[in-house]
Amino acid sequence: MLIRATLVAFALWVLAGQMAPTLRPPEAAAPAVIDLAQIRAQVDALIAASGAEVAVAWRPLNGAKSEEILIRPDLRFHAASTMKVPVMIELFRQVENGLRRLDDKVLVTNQFTSIFDGSPYVLSATEDSDGETYKAMGKQIGLRALVDASITVSSNLATNILIEHLRASNVQATVDTMGAVGMQVMRGVEDQKAFDAGKNNTTDARGLLVLFEAIGRGTAVSPEASGAMIDILKRQKFNDGIPAGLPAGTPVAHKTGWITRIHHDAGLVYAARPYVLVILTRGITDRAVSAKLQADISRVIARAAS
Repeated sequence: MLIRATLVAFALWVLAGQMAPTLRPPEAAAPAVIDLAQIRAQVDALIAASGAEVAVAWRPLNGAKSEEILIRPDLRFHAASTMKVPVMIELFRQVENGLRRLDDKVLVTNQFTSIFDGSPYVLSATEDSDGETYKAMGKQIGLRALVDASITVSSNLATNILIEHLRASNVQATVDTMGAVGMQVMRGVEDQKAFDAGKNNTTDARGLLVLFEAIGRGTAVSPEASGAMIDILKRQKFNDGIPAGLPAGTPVAHKTGWITRIHHDAGLVYAARPYVLVILTRGITDRAVSAKLQADISRVIARAAS
């Protein structure tokens, strides 16, 4: 009887083992597949509906360069205030090379030289988005404060003072060395004679993509300088473009720029997967309308980094 009971118990144990499910660790959910072609199509539809000339460049900071969205990346635009980014890079390059210090002070003046004929010109305070720098007229102000104003409130006066000391030719040489051939910095802001003669600062989306990617990867001058530039760009005061299309609280280190019928926004978006995004527009009269277009494009593009 003991042997039979033992055999029955063994059989029941085997049968239970065959019927019991095999326990395996739960498998991680497969990452969502991003359909870049679909995202590109949605951006194309937004651009077509706007009736404007628009260029877009997107690339993740931690992805392959082949993983990107480029829409008319080599179309040239008036750079507007996006040219203040290479001016900032040149300042940090000269500081890195021991030519200057950020705490160096320079005289605040409102007289500049036209590249067209060498004649003097002045900036209009009412046309500038920065009133504070004008209050320091005739006084000494630090380069750190000037570059901060140039980027965060897009000060034309601060930018022109920086260009007078850094030299536009040096800014351009640094841009060329970085491979951002689409960005051309010829002069300061509001040089009307040069503007009328077609001597303008210009850019394309690819050029700004190269500059911001270098900053984001820490290779613009140095990791320390790149980090300092990111901190400045994050304090940007005009956030109705790219940031407006992102989830609240998403950090963005960017630079805007606009003149009549021109409106740009370009920068680094620190989403779960950080990326560079450049949006250049031409042909929209109402800046609120072009800002909404930028926000709409930004909202669609953000799906590529989710």
